[in-house]
Amino acid sequence: MRVAIGCDHGGIVLKSAVLETLQEYGAEVEDFGTYSEASVDYPDYALKVAEAVASGKFDCGVIMCGTGIGISIAANKVKGIRAAVCTNTFMGEMTKRHNNANIIALGGRVITPDEAKAIVKAWLTAEYEGGRHQNRLDKISQIEDKYFK
Repeated sequence: MRVAIGCDHGGIVLKSAVLETLQEYGAEVEDFGTYSEASVDYPDYALKVAEAVASGKFDCGVIMCGTGIGISIAANKVKGIRAAVCTNTFMGEMTKRHNNANIIALGGRVITPDEAKAIVKAWLTAEYEGGRHQNRLDKISQIEDKYFK
């Protein structure tokens, strides 16, 4: 499994925990930055990760900012991306099972590194259920086709 990760200065507090968890699961990880606590703009890192996942070069991604919200909004502007903010393990599991999210977003000012580990594990180990959920994802794709020209 190839995983792209990226964060801004608000999410960097979670990065080492996320990297450790991904490596525990044998993931090949590429870190798209940032690499310090210096203030940066989260859309830059959201775009790098989202494009890497949308291109098919990576299976999925983890993005982090202060809340997970801004970076997820930016990532979701890339066609084919389903980035979901997760603040607990239930959300991490369900966003894979029902939404087949290919990117999760975490907030460094909202959750702890240990919580981030648990959320990533829940997301990685959950399986997409398909069935009735696929119809909903197809509708999301139709919206993308209409507005992403």
